[in-house]
Amino acid sequence: MNNIPILLLAAGASSRMGQPKPLLPWGEETLIEHQIKTLSATGNPVVVVLGNQAESIIPFIKDLPVKFTINESWEQGMGTSIAAGVKFVEQQFPESKGVLITLIDQPLITTAHLNDLMLNFEQDKQQIIVSEADSGWQGVPVLFDRFYFDELSKLGGSKGAKTIFRNFTQHVKALRCGEIPEDMDTPESYQRLLNRVKNS
Repeated sequence: MNNIPILLLAAGASSRMGQPKPLLPWGEETLIEHQIKTLSATGNPVVVVLGNQAESIIPFIKDLPVKFTINESWEQGMGTSIAAGVKFVEQQFPESKGVLITLIDQPLITTAHLNDLMLNFEQDKQQIIVSEADSGWQGVPVLFDRFYFDELSKLGGSKGAKTIFRNFTQHVKALRCGEIPEDMDTPESYQRLLNRVKNS
């Protein structure tokens, strides 16, 4: 399924964190390096969407096997980063059958779960495959059939991918994934996830 590029959204302000999330330490590397390794291990192409502090982040990823694009409108919200990323995917990978959207601040996501999302994908069936936590929460990582590229590329402001899959519930398939979608917005939540990894 290497005709499904993986989009890593890493453009946000990280305002509640107080420093750019992509550059947070994670083990022996930065968070963005960790995430790129996890995504690249699927064998699928990886596209990173940068915005805030892009000039500080690029040196960490320029030699990694990824393509990146800069969302000049990142301050307007995540929707603009999804739109910028999907447009870039369409340009760089015109044969792609879908796109798998991931976030920088979900460091517990595994290569196995990403592979599972792609293994459950059947092309040309307008599928949307979402991750479902034990709590019942559904969201990213989420895989969209290319049928939705036009709508994804028109997203703006703070509207994320959920606004689309809520409108097409009949095409949504949810894959359980425990607690790994947990994200981190504050120094406290970052430390909690770090500790969970250290103690696992």
